[in-house]
Amino acid sequence: MKQKYFVTLTDEERAFLEDLIAKGRTQGYRIRHAQILLKLDEIPENRKWTYTAIQDAYHATPYTISQLAKRFVTDGLEAALGRKEQINRHRKVDGTVEAHMIAIACSEAPKGRERWTLQLIADELVRLGVVESISPTAVMNTLKKTNLSHGKRKNGAFQKPEQSL
Repeated sequence: MKQKYFVTLTDEERAFLEDLIAKGRTQGYRIRHAQILLKLDEIPENRKWTYTAIQDAYHATPYTISQLAKRFVTDGLEAALGRKEQINRHRKVDGTVEAHMIAIACSEAPKGRERWTLQLIADELVRLGVVESISPTAVMNTLKKTNLSHGKRKNGAFQKPEQSL
């Protein structure tokens, strides 16, 4: 693999990484990232450390190595030591959406239907403007977490008195 980003560490950065590895009191991925960065450093002693050699020594994929070098060059040392930021990792189903979902499932089924299906509930949530889009699988997983069975004819939020936990 052709190297696109060249890692050049300062003496302070090199000392910091060596200290981080020596202490070993941090998350494992930070130590491994530090080890890889030290081997990627453009110094004469590291000429033998190719991507393949680093991959074999630290069990890292070529993509991981290149992304680590890229993050170091573009964002700095701390960004390279940390994990890539996870973007767009928000839950679509919050308490409000869940409440609407349960209310729909507990209501009378649409005209011409015997019961609510997952797709019908998802479509109704979109029609009401509760969410922009939602999959039937997300509806299923949410209803599965409640004590509500969307397939029964008589649903309700409360248990009958004779049914004790």
